[in-house]
Amino acid sequence: MSETIRLTAAQAMIKWLSVQRTETGERFIDGIWGIFGHGNVAGLGEALQQAGDAFPTWRGQNEQTMAHCAIAYAKGMKRTRAQAVTSSIGPGAANMLTAAALAHVNRLPVLFIPGDVFANRRPDPVLQQIEDFEDGTLSTNDMFRSVSRYFDRITRPEHLLTALPRALATMTNPASCGPVTLSFCQDVQAEAYDYPAAFFAPKVWRIRRPEPDPREIEEVVALILSAKNPVIVAGGGVIYAQAEETLGNFATRFNIPVVETQAGKSALAQSHPMNFGAAGVDGSAAANEVSQAADLVIGVGTRFQDFTTGSWALFGNPDRRLVSINVAAYDAEKHGAVPVMGDAKVALEKIAAKLGDHAANPVDADARQGWLDAVTAHCAPRTDTPEGYRPLDAEVIGAVQRATGEEAIAMCAAGTMPGALKLLWQPSQGGYHMEYGYSCMGYEIAGAMGLKLARPEREVICFVGDGSYMMANSELATAVMRKIPFTVVLTDNRGYGCINRLQQGLGGQAFNNLYKDCNVETQPQIDYVAHAGSMGAHAARAADIADLEVKIAEARGRDIPTVIVIDTDPTEGPSFGEAGFWWDVSVPEVSAQTKVRAAYANYLNNMQRQRLVN
Repeated sequence: MSETIRLTAAQAMIKWLSVQRTETGERFIDGIWGIFGHGNVAGLGEALQQAGDAFPTWRGQNEQTMAHCAIAYAKGMKRTRAQAVTSSIGPGAANMLTAAALAHVNRLPVLFIPGDVFANRRPDPVLQQIEDFEDGTLSTNDMFRSVSRYFDRITRPEHLLTALPRALATMTNPASCGPVTLSFCQDVQAEAYDYPAAFFAPKVWRIRRPEPDPREIEEVVALILSAKNPVIVAGGGVIYAQAEETLGNFATRFNIPVVETQAGKSALAQSHPMNFGAAGVDGSAAANEVSQAADLVIGVGTRFQDFTTGSWALFGNPDRRLVSINVAAYDAEKHGAVPVMGDAKVALEKIAAKLGDHAANPVDADARQGWLDAVTAHCAPRTDTPEGYRPLDAEVIGAVQRATGEEAIAMCAAGTMPGALKLLWQPSQGGYHMEYGYSCMGYEIAGAMGLKLARPEREVICFVGDGSYMMANSELATAVMRKIPFTVVLTDNRGYGCINRLQQGLGGQAFNNLYKDCNVETQPQIDYVAHAGSMGAHAARAADIADLEVKIAEARGRDIPTVIVIDTDPTEGPSFGEAGFWWDVSVPEVSAQTKVRAAYANYLNNMQRQRLVN
């Protein structure tokens, strides 16, 4: 008879997770973020307390934001490691749903372990339990099904024998990678079972590099050989496949310009001669020029989000063909693309081996340099500012760029700054971290903490607007407690400046976005310096752009977060000159307002440019 170990289900889960390893010998699940309640404190709480440093537990301030931290950690680690998050039942679990959706959209691994109701149903309904009048099996956690790559409900202790391996198989598979939810009934957590001792033997999880079908490689090689003006769209899959150097060499060798998505930005340093910058709605003039002229668009590890494609109006060459290199069939075959299903690094190497000495038409290096010169000028500090002048976001970005070095990582998620940073930030390789699949307000501060945990050797600069800061800021206190240093640049434009500009750009009137346009009796005067300082962060207000540069430099010597507040002008967005491209945002077909009717006419014209299939 095989040897067994008698453990509670919670103890067994933690023991098993603690011995799952990467190829370099580290825990694949680094540890767990936890806020305890009656759905997990007795079962998982006891197991985690007993595990100690073998599987560390970290306390967060909010279930959503501690999950954001775990997600940013996984992104910073290029999906080679992940973290878990646990909550009680009911509102604690529901708070994690936004984060689960964020991880799902961005294809990032995180293990959600929400407590659930009693499997035995004896005390039903328990505190915080929702009750469906027509389905007795439903609980709050069923909402995770649509935002999980794998979902399981643990209603028996022995379910762990299959559920846990399936969970990590999902998280380590580049094609299915994303969030996993193991809904853990609270009575089952505490129930004992005789587990096979062999179940707890250490295991190494390898990240596969799927090889593409040779026939797909041949088809794409033929398309590249016949193309005169191809362009590569670099997505996050380049970074997760650790194919940055391969992509740079491929682009240089075959003379193919590279344009960037939000997730793929900094796969190539901005200084790389084939990097033409951001594409699409928030794109550079140089990138959008080569994208519009391209007769072959080669996506590498990208979802082809609407911001990248200009809502499928950007790639306007009537002869253009679309290729998608991706580990996921869903992405590889979008919009009738010629698919290459496989690892980005392997696929590029195999394509390169068959292209010989081929080279596409010469790229317009002058256009690229002209764009970079325009960025430098746009981000430069103004010298003739009137009294009461508030700087633009571009000036803030320029100040941070000048005050930081090659090791800086700019990170953000929502509002004006994602578009501005994609357009204007000039990173070294790996110097950019943007959550823009879900563009989730409130990700920024928790994400900065997770990113710094993943990349402690690099300077992390968190750009956040006052709107996002107000949504979720409490993990500053966690970063202070754990002495996790990063710098927050808080741009205060007194409302939701990005959406205010979009609202008016679509013909609407300023309404309900900036505080001054809201239905309130008193305009708020929020002291963000005092607020951040009250949580233990070092907080200060920058008087102007020059002062911001000084304060950025001073922050490097601290072992706690620094928050630098600066007032900014909400009226002007990041685009200038020929930068940027159309974005499909629906305009009212009927309106009493002249500007809305004009915007609708423009909308109809732009719709004619959309090309939805290859």
